[in-house]
Amino acid sequence: MPKDLLLEIGTEEIPARFMPDILAQFAKITKDRLEKLRIGYSEVRTFGTPRRIVLVIRELAEQQKDWQTENKGPSLKIAFDAEGAPTKAAQGFARGQGVDVNSLVTKEGYVYAVINEKGRPVAELIPEMLLSLIQSLNFPKTMRWGDHDIRFVRPIRWLLALCGTECIPLTITDVVSSNYTFGHRFLSSGAITVDSVDDYFKKLADHFVMVDQEERRKVIREQVEKLAVSHGGTAEIDEELLEEVVFLVEYPTALCGTFDEAYLTLPAEAIVTPMREHQRYFPVRAEDKSLLPVFITIRNGNADHLEIVQHGNERVLRARLDDAKFFFEEDQKVTLANRVDRLKTIVFQDGLGTLYDKTLRVQRLAGQIAGKLAQDSDTCAIVERSALLAKADLVTGMVYEFTELQGIMGRQYALLNGEKPPVAQAIYEHYLPRFSGDELPQSDAGRIVSIADKLDNIVATFSRGLIPTGSQDPYALRRQSLGIVHILIDGTYHLSLQELLEDTLNLLQITDGAKREKLTAEVQDFFRLRIKNVLADAGIRYDLIDSVLTSGTDDIYNTWLKANAVAANAGAGELQLAAQAFTRIANLTKNITDTNLTISPSLFANQAEQALYQTYGAVREKVLAAAGTKRYDEALTSLFNLIAPIDAFFSEVMVMVDDLPVRNNRLALLKAVLELTHTVADFSKITL
Repeated sequence: MPKDLLLEIGTEEIPARFMPDILAQFAKITKDRLEKLRIGYSEVRTFGTPRRIVLVIRELAEQQKDWQTENKGPSLKIAFDAEGAPTKAAQGFARGQGVDVNSLVTKEGYVYAVINEKGRPVAELIPEMLLSLIQSLNFPKTMRWGDHDIRFVRPIRWLLALCGTECIPLTITDVVSSNYTFGHRFLSSGAITVDSVDDYFKKLADHFVMVDQEERRKVIREQVEKLAVSHGGTAEIDEELLEEVVFLVEYPTALCGTFDEAYLTLPAEAIVTPMREHQRYFPVRAEDKSLLPVFITIRNGNADHLEIVQHGNERVLRARLDDAKFFFEEDQKVTLANRVDRLKTIVFQDGLGTLYDKTLRVQRLAGQIAGKLAQDSDTCAIVERSALLAKADLVTGMVYEFTELQGIMGRQYALLNGEKPPVAQAIYEHYLPRFSGDELPQSDAGRIVSIADKLDNIVATFSRGLIPTGSQDPYALRRQSLGIVHILIDGTYHLSLQELLEDTLNLLQITDGAKREKLTAEVQDFFRLRIKNVLADAGIRYDLIDSVLTSGTDDIYNTWLKANAVAANAGAGELQLAAQAFTRIANLTKNITDTNLTISPSLFANQAEQALYQTYGAVREKVLAAAGTKRYDEALTSLFNLIAPIDAFFSEVMVMVDDLPVRNNRLALLKAVLELTHTVADFSKITL
């Protein structure tokens, strides 16, 4: 009879930011291991709190499934002699497989050993499986404790392991598994005996632990929203903050605190940032979206003595807001423009000068980009000014104390200094997007300075050999390159990546030809992967993406338009027919290296090749006109007109004839047609 399995790894407090990945990883490797071991189950779920990682497998089978494998041996010619008797090769193969030579079976010209493996009792496999699962978990950081060699996210203090009602024997370091757990660190004392999976959840709930993170999430959200309404406002529930708080507590209880209304004279971000980033508080806003002098926080415990906890939280926030008020007032004594020189004291990157040097590079690069985009004089002036001031807030007290406010305070101080609002907005926007799914710059100046800043970061870092590998990306270059791709698409900007890289390399004063060529290729490949990711995230098939990327990615927005045009026709029969026709041409001409082939209509000896040539001429004119104005849907529709004459051509014309001039003329026609199709995509990459 199937049984439920429970594994609880009791630890010291695990960082909240680690938990979502740990639980997802634990569930995946468990399912993979069960499948590999041929063990049936109905459900795998993982749960977590700051002090425990929990695995539950429902209806775990008692017996492995039986298994049959067929191992391939030598060919029949080698396995049997002329009389059909097994040779030494066959006998050796059978012996190595642990089967009788007479049990070998033949299939497709080879002998096979058929091995039937009977499933073992699952109870025999569970201890080793669970230990293997625990050791397979990966963490951003690990610890050792005592004199043990094992590493884990935090020291393991207890293990609870049950299958049905039976305790599973496990040992990790000096911790031996049992059938007991522990409740809330402060609201429960002593060990708690557990009889089953359901008993585990019930008893921990009685001892102030909500094991299910989704239950905690629901309770926190409901409590926060209810408290905010009771104070005449609406809670600003940031989902990332909520996720973190869920894994900071085992038994959530919301409480409300207040702060002096005098602090509301500060910019809202200067209040919200200490609340959210430093104290994990939820701000409360009025109906008009203005901040109320109220915050909500979550206590890891029950409702006893909440007033004491409230006063403690208010005192901590008051100190934070006092700091913010002091920095805000002090910062206004020096304008952003007068702070630019102070950037000379901050090193940008080793060997790449200071932030002041970077500021001048970005200012020039942004100006060049504005020129390429034919921006008007007003926008160019805004670009130049905002690029100069973009990093000046990094030397303010407020940003030094609250680094999350970079750009935000730059905008605020720029407005207070009397800078034009578009300049202030561009200062803020040049940092966007800051993370996946973040807002994008909406002004041309903001977009242009953002592109210039990010491109300088990427090329400068690549020039030092610091190219992201695997999960290592300390300078967030992947995020920044994705940001550039999204900005170009959102802004509908047609810019040459090759030209942008040339300009950036010039400003970085990288003059060595070989190094420039190497860096350009590396950065282009880096962007190519980001473009591929963006197109895939947009739901475009990978074969369609590859077909477009092959035709070039220098103009990123152009690539986006092509990919969407091809994807829009993915369900149409014409695209498949076009792929078949154009791929046939590609296969026939792929080994033709002569670049001097020309079309001579006088050599056409067949009506089909004459018809293809005439259709090609008419289609070429339409395709180039449509592509010239980036109307790739129209260009694609025009290319479809080549399908019928191509099919007729291959039905009636022999290309590789002995007459060399005629053969080359036909190849020249086909290569011209193929080159025209590449205006949109390489159709040979499309899966038929």
